[in-house]
Amino acid sequence: MTATETAHAVDPERGTLAKAADENFPVAPFFLPRAWRTDLMAVYGFARLVDDIGDGDLAPGGADARLLGVPEDRADDRLLMLDAFEEDLRRVFAGTPRHPLLRRLVPTVRRRALTPAPFLGLIAANRQDQLVARYETYDDLLAYCELSANPVGRLVLAVTGTSTPERIRRSDEICTALQIVEHLQDVAEDLGRDRVYLPAEDMKRFHVQESDLAAPSANASVRALIAYEAARARDLLNEGAPLVGSVHGRLRLLLAGFVAGGRAALNAIAAADHDVLPGPPRSGKVHLLREAGVVLRGEG
Repeated sequence: MTATETAHAVDPERGTLAKAADENFPVAPFFLPRAWRTDLMAVYGFARLVDDIGDGDLAPGGADARLLGVPEDRADDRLLMLDAFEEDLRRVFAGTPRHPLLRRLVPTVRRRALTPAPFLGLIAANRQDQLVARYETYDDLLAYCELSANPVGRLVLAVTGTSTPERIRRSDEICTALQIVEHLQDVAEDLGRDRVYLPAEDMKRFHVQESDLAAPSANASVRALIAYEAARARDLLNEGAPLVGSVHGRLRLLLAGFVAGGRAALNAIAAADHDVLPGPPRSGKVHLLREAGVVLRGEG
């Protein structure tokens, strides 16, 4: 067990929240008001834990299962764990949750008048991951992103008190784009979990077989497919980017960071000549800051 896994086994709340530093985008940066940072980290803790349950990435030792009231010998049953997690989520809105990350969420839900819907959407997405491992069309993938990604942006708007129908629409475009970018970065890792988020119709169009995705590096067909999906993600980011200009102050900086994180990741994929199979291409902080400046100036 690594030092990180040991720490998580001892303190699952802290171990999960520590993963915020590895995300493509800033989760709760220092420049936000403290109350916002507190509430955004509470939301992040929920979202990160539900993804870890769905991906089987919980730390060894069964601490999370015990907290959720799941027998330790059933901790690997992801659907059972998700059911228990949903039951504990409902205690956030009526009762006292068992898991410390959900107890952390209680004051945020009350302070911001959050509803169960976006949280339930994230749980539903992870249930779908246990049952659906391939997506036939791009529209099918977008429907999955509606559950797996868009609720996060809606929660950010709700926490900051800035939700409007138009902002939600733009936020959905950004969040869907970020989810697609993550899928592109993680093609090899997802295949190792027997999941493929590249639409089957697009794979056929570019003459890509699943066996091609298992290679150490991408052939020309795979690179063309990744470039095609990356262009789709960039278009979505561009469509959602006016959200940044619709708000002011420090929230504008935060949302610019989301868009910039997606663009910087796409630039890193392009710089790798769209070969994502050796591992996720990553961008540095300098590139992220440069992209954030572009977004804030409304130049792209």
